[in-house]
Amino acid sequence: VSGDRRRLLDALFGEVQAGGPARQAGTRGRGPAVADVEHERRWHGGPTYIAVVDRLRALAELGDDVIECRACPRLVAWREQVAVEKRAAYRDQDYWGRPVPGFGDPGARILIVGLAPAAHGANRTGRVFTGDRSGDFLFAALYRAGLANQPGSDHVDDGLELTDVFITAPVKCAPPANKPTGEERSACRPFFVREVGALADVKVIVVLGQIGYVAAAAEFGLSPRPKFGHGVEAPLSDGRTLLCSFHVSQQNTFTGRLTEQMFDAVLDRARVLAGA
Repeated sequence: VSGDRRRLLDALFGEVQAGGPARQAGTRGRGPAVADVEHERRWHGGPTYIAVVDRLRALAELGDDVIECRACPRLVAWREQVAVEKRAAYRDQDYWGRPVPGFGDPGARILIVGLAPAAHGANRTGRVFTGDRSGDFLFAALYRAGLANQPGSDHVDDGLELTDVFITAPVKCAPPANKPTGEERSACRPFFVREVGALADVKVIVVLGQIGYVAAAAEFGLSPRPKFGHGVEAPLSDGRTLLCSFHVSQQNTFTGRLTEQMFDAVLDRARVLAGA
């Protein structure tokens, strides 16, 4: 077992001997998983304990493979260049500078799909949507919806926990100008496929932006694909629902194209569809 995999497994199973399912699948092998038999999360009628452990193991192994990936030379060069040059505000911080796995509740019924890590956000902190303005908007909304235990997230050790939500991106490395190429999206697709496959309880997929929508629609076999738009719902053949939202980027939130009320409505609808 590699060092990174061991750290991920330790994080996921560090408290599992307490007798309950580990609650969070984290990133960077940091932030201990919580196994709390008294926790209010519903497990009755859900996956068995063994199934949950298997799911956590699959996510841990996937995380190891993700963070070791160097398949796309352009993305590798960019993420590592950013990690060395840094933004002035973060010059004293150690950047992660590697691919970023998904994060959240392994028993999630709601999957949120973004685009890719931000150069000075997740590429710095090592956790999706952590440490940037997009994450500020997203986690505040999840907190209002009762799906997160705190309204913000600055770093991987800040205590953030998600309930019934898992967050990921179809591209695991920060791309230049936030625009991965088609070839780069294709290279990352096997990771996305494995991630989706491990999250067996998902009933609603909330896609943030056009690229996330295209990736999710392809993965879940949505054809014909309705035109993307905020609040658009697309039922899938397996009974799940694809739910669209404008991306939570500051280009949308600062201009008013996406307001708190608009995004709250999407999350409220996701909770209804998921039975969360």
